[in-house]
Amino acid sequence: MSNKEKNKSNRREFIQKGMRLSLGLSIAGVAGISALRVNADDYVWQLDPFKCVSCGRCADHCVVSPSAVKCVHAYALCGYCDLCGGYLKPNANELSTAAENQLCPTAAIKRKFVEEPYFEYEIIEDLCFGCAKCVAGCTAFGNGSLHLQVRHNLCVNCNECSIARVCPADAFERVPASQPYLIKGDFTAGDDHA
Repeated sequence: MSNKEKNKSNRREFIQKGMRLSLGLSIAGVAGISALRVNADDYVWQLDPFKCVSCGRCADHCVVSPSAVKCVHAYALCGYCDLCGGYLKPNANELSTAAENQLCPTAAIKRKFVEEPYFEYEIIEDLCFGCAKCVAGCTAFGNGSLHLQVRHNLCVNCNECSIARVCPADAFERVPASQPYLIKGDFTAGDDHA
């Protein structure tokens, strides 16, 4: 084999190896970008109920109207109290379901008699707009079984949550979409706070 043939062969091999290398790097780059995108999509915004200070900003700063943040009730923690601090206004005139005695401005909490002196409290999610008044009352005068959570069927999962930017307690965080809720008292959620 002559030098010309060897040079052509080396050049051809060099070009082939270079093309293989650039193809491999391109595939690796696309796979890396796809992996990053998948990881970003696998996370959702959630409110840590153990950090929340019930400031009311969830109602005012969510891009969804009404807010995608809603009150949830951890029944396992509830005392089913007759004097529920999350349901009744402090110094209410009577212990009744009359609107003037309710803490919630939209009557989003339904009170149902169980037996003397116990009542069950249910959140009517369509009426709740995340003002956190009931959460503050339940935390101040109860066991904190009422707390806020981002409802993912309503949330648009903004790249930067507008509520998280103004949250004074830094209570908003990205959590895996496979475990999107941080419910108090939920021992099945794998949450170490419970």
